[in-house]
Amino acid sequence: MQRNQWILLGVAGWLAGCATGPDFQAPSAPRNESWGAAAPAAKTVEAQGPGGAAQRFDADLALPAAWWELFRSEALAAAVREALENSPTLAQATARLRQAQEEYNAAAGAVRYPAVDADLSAARKKVNPEAMGMTGVPTPDPFSLFNASVSVSYAFDLFGKNRRALEGLKAQVDRRECELAGARQALAANVALAAIRQAELEKRIAAARDVVAVRSEQRDIAQARFEAGGISALDLERQGMLLEQARAPLPALEHQRDRLGRQLATYLGREPGDPSPEPLDLDALRLPEELPASLPSAVARQRPDIRAAEAVWHQACANVGVATANLYPQLTIAATLGSQETDVGNLLSGANVWSVGADLMQPIFRGGELRARKRGAAAAYDEAAAAYRETVLRGLQEVADVLGALEADARALEACAAAAGHARAGLDVATRQAEAGGIGRAVLLDEKARWLAAENDRIQAQAARQTDTVALFLALGGGWENREAPAPEK
Repeated sequence: MQRNQWILLGVAGWLAGCATGPDFQAPSAPRNESWGAAAPAAKTVEAQGPGGAAQRFDADLALPAAWWELFRSEALAAAVREALENSPTLAQATARLRQAQEEYNAAAGAVRYPAVDADLSAARKKVNPEAMGMTGVPTPDPFSLFNASVSVSYAFDLFGKNRRALEGLKAQVDRRECELAGARQALAANVALAAIRQAELEKRIAAARDVVAVRSEQRDIAQARFEAGGISALDLERQGMLLEQARAPLPALEHQRDRLGRQLATYLGREPGDPSPEPLDLDALRLPEELPASLPSAVARQRPDIRAAEAVWHQACANVGVATANLYPQLTIAATLGSQETDVGNLLSGANVWSVGADLMQPIFRGGELRARKRGAAAAYDEAAAAYRETVLRGLQEVADVLGALEADARALEACAAAAGHARAGLDVATRQAEAGGIGRAVLLDEKARWLAAENDRIQAQAARQTDTVALFLALGGGWENREAPAPEK
């Protein structure tokens, strides 16, 4: 008999250490450690003027947590800090993380420890013996019944259902933490992109206004020459057309600038009526010259969206274990110790009622419900695995696209800066010729308009290098691995 008891204890111990369903295996790294055709050269070309420094790529370079400080702009860094402190988007993500942590804590306490409850009750009763089939028994007077008891119950995790459920909740905590990290990086990038675009538009608006001033002066010269009979009405109308064409882009540029200002204020947690931050000076932004070119395996480890997709996959795997465990027996024990008295004064004099019981429940027939739920959990697992793979591919594509864009941006700025340099040199030659009387004022103004057009192209190419650098930092996952953040409560 004693031998059988030891066997039963051994089987129970073995079952307590088992958990049904598959064990989650961390996904392997991307097998190709190259960016293919998008692989950057050791460094980009260099261009003349602001923002034209060559950028060097280093696969071993670690991206700092506060990567926006690499632009050496205190105004930009202050804007990002303000956004991180005041953004309602981050407040929502933080609250979701705390909620997931507390859901895990609540479930952990419920499944790891027995439930102990105290109960105190009072009731007024009247018993009718005849209603219970006892005839000839005097009917007692109404009486009060007081009860005080303590009950203990515990559900044994024989097949790991509770452990799989906790595993899934822990994966949910990991997912929320990754989503918070991703929201931080996206917010910082959005602030930087909006500020850089706003600075670009300020310079383009100034250049566009200069073009309008040039075309307006040319229109006045043409009007005077037309009145003197020096040009035809057709030439005068052409000058009017050039003036209106110069004015046409200004409203759209000013609208974009104002819209970006409101968008930036929203990122900072400000209301529309609050003072807007001063626009950055595009030329004062330092282009980061040392850039990380992390390998695909490193990107898959540090991008928050990829880590979040892995956590969703992990949770789906744990749910398969929960659905599988529901097919097997579930054992619960419960015990109660208490006192029942008709006089409340005697209630605590001693225990006079108790009970001990065990419940072993094995599902027999549920109309196929439990097996269908298991198949559904397996399908959700397959979906999460495919979603993870898609997230990895999309993330790697974003990095490759930005690396290629940075190469193209450098070459474009080189050409635009050279064109602006030639246009400026041509304007200088024309200025000297006008001073010597060799050409008229109208011709000089034409050269100035050409230079302003070339300068507008150069400004756009300069801003593109800055914005694509921000895009690279975001595509690589930011400095998430290095950032300071509270660890989730476990």
